[in-house]
Amino acid sequence: MRLLLDYVPNHVAPDHPWVSDNAELFVRGDDDDIRSDPAGWVRAGSNILARGRDPYFPPWPDVVQLNAFSPALRATAARTLAGIAAQCDGIRCDMAMLMTNKVFAKTWAGRAGAVPEHDFWPEVIATMRARHPDTVLIAEAYWDMEWDLQQDGFDFCYDKRLYDRIVGEDARAVRDHLRADLSYQRRLMRFLENHDEPRIASRMPLVAQPAAAVAIATLPGATLWHEGQFEGRRVRPPVFLSRRPDETANVELAEWYRRLLAAVHQDRVRSGEWRLLETEGWPDNQSCRNLLSWLWSGEDGGDGHLVVINLSGQPAQGPRPVGLAETGRPQLAFG
Repeated sequence: MRLLLDYVPNHVAPDHPWVSDNAELFVRGDDDDIRSDPAGWVRAGSNILARGRDPYFPPWPDVVQLNAFSPALRATAARTLAGIAAQCDGIRCDMAMLMTNKVFAKTWAGRAGAVPEHDFWPEVIATMRARHPDTVLIAEAYWDMEWDLQQDGFDFCYDKRLYDRIVGEDARAVRDHLRADLSYQRRLMRFLENHDEPRIASRMPLVAQPAAAVAIATLPGATLWHEGQFEGRRVRPPVFLSRRPDETANVELAEWYRRLLAAVHQDRVRSGEWRLLETEGWPDNQSCRNLLSWLWSGEDGGDGHLVVINLSGQPAQGPRPVGLAETGRPQLAFG
């Protein structure tokens, strides 16, 4: 078993010791700021500090904004990340894209000082890697910034684009997404739920969820399964609540998930080389457009696995996927 811990680089709670002892780590304002925008600023002793935010939403009322452009904050963040790495095997970095130079400059528009020559994450990650080179780093990533964060040093980044396309039951968009270079895809984290997204049971009908889950379970890259997903929970409580409503578990769905994960693991479905396959239909039947298919070749030239998924709510037909030879490979088919 491996242990992953969470790291929030963008903000801290108002009662964090840094707020009173290290004002240089924060985005700072003045009396005019707090008078004109009391929801965006907080008084901390003799200092006025910004409340945390991202560029697309109002300030969050329960946190204080760290300054990604501050040399002192970068040095402190580097020590913090290395300290967390000493306690675990991997670290998930919350809303990692907020600390990049591009996004932080957009969010704070000159309120945080000059834009540094180097970006935040390569500078901070370098210190951690020097001490803990094998720590797995996962970036919570949005706004199509997965590639940027991979280049900054993250091992895996959330694949939000795939999530959107699967939830939209858009097979063509999913297929196009999976045409990306395999070296990029291997460093994506596939998911149907996380603590910021609505429960998948509230987004997709029950009959569609198995096909979506098979896709997540059999694609290259890392896989994220969220607590409560297997039982079909529908309510997503705010993250700062320590309680949630009672919900009746979907026992059949939970058992189905257990069988899926066991089959993928025991049969070594994701072994060998992965390849996206094309589907073709007939002039009078183009339902194949709703089918997704890919092949895992298997290790050392042995039998692999063919996965075929119908992502729509209608029947779909198609001949053997283009590019698949007559090999008698084991298959996983879901619709």
